[in-house]
Amino acid sequence: MGPKDFLTSLKLGFFGSYLFKYKKVNAKRATRLNNSASTFQLTDFQGMEKAHHWIFIPLLVDYISILLGNGTLLFLIRNDHNLHEPMYYFLAMLAATDLRVTLTTMPTVLGVLWLNHREIGHVACFSQIYFTHTLSVMESGVLLAMAYDRFIAIRNPLRYTSILTNTQIMKIGVGVLTRACLSIIPIVVHLHWFPYCQSHVLSHAFCLHQDIIKLACADITFNHLYPVVVLFAMVLLDFLTIFFSYILILKTVMVIGSGEEKAKALNTCVSHICCILVFYVTVVCLAFIHRFGKHVLHVVHITMSYIYFLFPPFMNLVIYSIKTKQIQNGILCLFSLPRSRA
Repeated sequence: MGPKDFLTSLKLGFFGSYLFKYKKVNAKRATRLNNSASTFQLTDFQGMEKAHHWIFIPLLVDYISILLGNGTLLFLIRNDHNLHEPMYYFLAMLAATDLRVTLTTMPTVLGVLWLNHREIGHVACFSQIYFTHTLSVMESGVLLAMAYDRFIAIRNPLRYTSILTNTQIMKIGVGVLTRACLSIIPIVVHLHWFPYCQSHVLSHAFCLHQDIIKLACADITFNHLYPVVVLFAMVLLDFLTIFFSYILILKTVMVIGSGEEKAKALNTCVSHICCILVFYVTVVCLAFIHRFGKHVLHVVHITMSYIYFLFPPFMNLVIYSIKTKQIQNGILCLFSLPRSRA
């Protein structure tokens, strides 16, 4: 081989290796673009496709009941001047949160069950994750605010309206909303930049953070640890603060003179306590199933998810409608029925 042949082969070797690397990089970029442009596939009760239309009916009834019930409650609190009190303003925040949780999750569920519409784009999926988890943290914060309301009402009844002014209530609401919105942003931002090179089939009829991170082909350590930090730093801390506030409330009630006054004071807290139990029990059950229920049947995972998204919004409405005379009277008046005695 002469000098010219040697130089020619060297140039071809150099440009050949460069061309190979260029094609390899472009192939990786194309793969990422295809992954980012593709859609996720929603699923539901696998193996029970023939029963989907029957499952659709009770879910639709529950969905409509939550929409109408919470919508009516918000309408009453806005228009009935007898309900323009701090307790009912916080109840309106809870109803609005429950309403948004249902509106965020149920449309895709009903679409899968009735229309078999299973595709969801990345942007829509990540938006659903953001709003779902944000509203869960927000509901915990609203329950904490309602505990503060009951604490002030029983510990300082004479200063109740002067402490919980409309401005103060607005500040609390903005604080609860801001904390919830900012706490979930980091995990959703990470989801947007992850490459998804595995199967795009999800295990639910709506997008969950736990489902999406299983499909990512990247280091997901942060997305595993951060939700745990949020759960303990916010939801658990909220619960412990609520528990401590009720200890102080009980101490206050115990020094009240008559048994009738004690019962009346505690009766104002019963509805809130029931809502706390409904929310936190479902949160704990769902968290344990996702973390430690690898061998649990898939139908149990699906059912528990529906209980988490539908049971608290429905039960909160029922609890306050049954236990609060002012709301009962407002509903009766709205439908032009005789008022019950307060």
